[in-house]
Amino acid sequence: MPKKKFYVVWKGRKTGVFTSWNACKRQIDGFEGAQYKSFISLDEAEKASKGKYKDYKGKNTKKPTLTSSEKVKYGSPILESIAVDAACSGNPGQLEYRGVLTHNKKEIFRKGPYQKGTNNIGEFLALVHGIALLKSKNKEDVPIYSDSKIAMSWIKQKRCKTNIHFDASNKDLLALIKRAEKWLKENTFKNPILKWETKAWGEIPADFGRK
Repeated sequence: MPKKKFYVVWKGRKTGVFTSWNACKRQIDGFEGAQYKSFISLDEAEKASKGKYKDYKGKNTKKPTLTSSEKVKYGSPILESIAVDAACSGNPGQLEYRGVLTHNKKEIFRKGPYQKGTNNIGEFLALVHGIALLKSKNKEDVPIYSDSKIAMSWIKQKRCKTNIHFDASNKDLLALIKRAEKWLKENTFKNPILKWETKAWGEIPADFGRK
């Protein structure tokens, strides 16, 4: 699913906090010695903008600092699991999805690119792919993490409830969706489908790492 980020520019055409990558890019593209970084919350971005770039350079700003109560609330992810994610350039746009082992980010499957897709479609297909893979290996006790509530709800409904238009350019994607829906209707599974808590744990391990 799309993940909201905030961008701090310390050195660029304009400086400050920007709420989209495109707005940030306009300040740094072709600007010699540009200094910028992304953050996952507005509060952290605003705090960083008042400091210096050197204090954040090379540091992981994709995972926020939690209070003690938040740490108790979210706990830690189950490492003996797999994590899935999708990436889509545009909406609709070119779509990819993949699955990794949560504990070491080792990629175990990757599909795409497919044309005229969406992140939600990719998240749905990634979940079905992961479920089917684990079932084929008799590992139905292994959890699967996703950061998409929409895709998780589609799995429960056994249907990809997208509204995008399908034509000759993305007919292969439609065929894949129909295949996934058919699998869900004809098979049962026991794997827990769990929500990846980005706020507490940072980006999901399967994240493509793109802006």
